[in-house]
Amino acid sequence: MIEAAAKEISRRRPNRKDPQVMSNQSRRSELLMPAGSLEKLKVAVLYGADAVYMGTPDLSLRVKSQMSLDDVVEGIDFAHSHGVRVYLTLNLFSHNKDIDKLPEYVDTVRKVRPDGLIVADPGVFMFVREHAPELDLHVSTQANVCSWQSVKFWQSIGAKLVVLGREVSYEELTEIREKCQDIKIEAFVHGSMCMTYSGRCLLSNFMAERGANQGACANSCRWKYKVHMKLKDGTVKELKLTEENLEMFDFFLEEDMRPGELMEIQEDERGSYILNSRDLCIMPKLEDYLKIGVDSLKVEGRGKSPYYAGLVARAYRMAIDDWYKDPENWSAEEYMKELATIPNRGYTLAFHDGRLTNYAHGYDSNTNVSDWEYAGQIVEVEDDAFIMSVKNRMLPGDVIEIVPPRSRQTIFIRMYEFIDAKTGKVGEAVHANTQPFIRLPFSLFEQEDPEFLKREVLPMTIVRKEKALSEDEWQRLKLDQEGHKIEMGKGNEERYDAKRDALQTALDDRQKERSFRTPRVGTKGCCGRGCNGCLIFWHDESYAKAREILAKRKQGEMLEKDGKTIAAE
Repeated sequence: MIEAAAKEISRRRPNRKDPQVMSNQSRRSELLMPAGSLEKLKVAVLYGADAVYMGTPDLSLRVKSQMSLDDVVEGIDFAHSHGVRVYLTLNLFSHNKDIDKLPEYVDTVRKVRPDGLIVADPGVFMFVREHAPELDLHVSTQANVCSWQSVKFWQSIGAKLVVLGREVSYEELTEIREKCQDIKIEAFVHGSMCMTYSGRCLLSNFMAERGANQGACANSCRWKYKVHMKLKDGTVKELKLTEENLEMFDFFLEEDMRPGELMEIQEDERGSYILNSRDLCIMPKLEDYLKIGVDSLKVEGRGKSPYYAGLVARAYRMAIDDWYKDPENWSAEEYMKELATIPNRGYTLAFHDGRLTNYAHGYDSNTNVSDWEYAGQIVEVEDDAFIMSVKNRMLPGDVIEIVPPRSRQTIFIRMYEFIDAKTGKVGEAVHANTQPFIRLPFSLFEQEDPEFLKREVLPMTIVRKEKALSEDEWQRLKLDQEGHKIEMGKGNEERYDAKRDALQTALDDRQKERSFRTPRVGTKGCCGRGCNGCLIFWHDESYAKAREILAKRKQGEMLEKDGKTIAAE
């Protein structure tokens, strides 16, 4: 079933040689997705990746990689059979102990025939070039390439593609593209931001004796820290901190689990914004990258979930395709709504405008938050039903949203009971810790044609649902959104300060009560979207007008405000 699904996706994917597709851009950008496991690779392929990157645990900067050598072989075969490129990672900075592994690794790589090998260490680069000259070498972001001169250096010794450092601004990227036309350029557009230059973090080594550049990063930048200050002359005096007396003090960080160990904070003209970066999201500026012809748009996240791999790929796939079709009327708003359904630490444009500001950091929280969560995955499509694996608890009245690969139309269904796929028993709740599978008969989908369901909802299709959040989590989302708006020149600093105060108040209160943003919860609330199986919407006379409006629309489309008002009355 998975093979058939992927072939169907490949059939629908726009032909890169089609003149209509290429009319806007001679260099069509590829969407490059992470593949931390075989499952994530297949999900990324189904949801629109043009290429994926992956590696084995020992030499790929991911000691927790779920990829075995057999998985790598199967993954490459799967991707290639569906027109998707694969790049393998060999991007560690080698120690002497690693050198002995290189011959066997390179020999294996030659046999599986990837489309490129991602390398950071000059010594490793030299070894591969000498022993496997037929392999295309890509220079990793770990190499800190931040100028056109560095790009030309790597090109001169045989690199086919260079991944630029995350700290490269758009202005710098434009100049690099202009001066380096005959080599491929890759840039990060989405995902976690390592705290120092291009991921070459030293904190992990210092604080946990875990080498970040050996694939064992302890994520020290997300630990809990306190700020301390003292007069530079060593005396103790109560003083109010002002711009005038700021230079009199030294400032220190204290990590929560190391009381008494103070680390001095260093500052330059940019400030000291070094810890707990929000997640990179270039979507609002994506058209900038497409206009200048960045060859590869890279998404970080080999350690993230299949939910992340699928929905991020879907959002960027739609955004890229829509821009090439109609760049004049393109807007990022629709795709940002999709990205908001994925747990994140808040989004930032990072270095796009040249300077990393305090709005790019989340000082108040280090957790991923979203008001949506991974409900499960369609694992099998039968003649009359879907079989779904459940990833989070489900209760009566929950509305789940089925998100088919490469389709703009999603499918909502309100659940009142759950059929165990193995036993056929009917229950009122599903608990994910039992790794359950439930059956979704097509008869539940009152508003969809069964043939449409079987055609569009493929094995490995992602299912999501809204998530109840605590008050501090709601305030965190509002703060993150305002910070992102400010970076785009649309927000307000006073509103940001007010929302930060509200977040701090909520954190101090630590209310345990959780709530939903919409009425789409339980067996009484109706959201007005006409979800399949909604006893409220489809059987209540007060919603007759809303049903009439919805009947004229494609299933899954959001009602207009007037329509919602009618549905709520």
